[in-house]
Amino acid sequence: MPCRRSEPGSRASCTIWWPTAWGVIVIQAQGAQRAIDTTPEQARAALRSIESTGRTGLEEMRRLLGLLAEDPGQEAVTTTRSQPTLAEVPDLVSRVRDAGLPVDLRVEGDVRRLAPGLELTGFRVVQEAVTNAFKHAGAVPVAVCLRYGATALDIDVTDVGGAADQQATSGGQGLIGMRERVRLYGGTLDAGPCPGGGFAVHARLPTEVEPL
Repeated sequence: MPCRRSEPGSRASCTIWWPTAWGVIVIQAQGAQRAIDTTPEQARAALRSIESTGRTGLEEMRRLLGLLAEDPGQEAVTTTRSQPTLAEVPDLVSRVRDAGLPVDLRVEGDVRRLAPGLELTGFRVVQEAVTNAFKHAGAVPVAVCLRYGATALDIDVTDVGGAADQQATSGGQGLIGMRERVRLYGGTLDAGPCPGGGFAVHARLPTEVEPL
């Protein structure tokens, strides 16, 4: 949803897009579709979660649309605060689990707040990788690991199936977008099939660099 300010001296343009809410809704809808015939109660729970996520997304959209009319000098600070961070990964995982999809989260190392751009990039990598796993592999176990090192954050998202499908689309927009985000912060992203089956995404983000 592109938008443009008209006030002199303001930023030329901005883009409002909602991968967080809509990405989770897609996962939840997939879970409901798989469960509707065999476990109706689980499907109903997933649909309730979809409703809740949708309402939250609409509220956030209204709030941020309101920001467009505020003083441009306040925009940078407020918009940064509205972006998801790595602290919200557990909530993302919880919502995916509520949809009946098995995800395990492990966090290691010296957990600390990173630069806002790194926080957002890390969150998006997890979100996109988890979404891709369930899109291509179905309701298979997925493991997410955030590893905080002295100079870098390592992110691993691994599933136990679907390698062939994901490998066939490894050049898709999702992976391209993830690589571009990571590259902006001097990081790397590798994705491919695991030797014993499944598919893995690994990203490394240096934590002490400026974006390119």
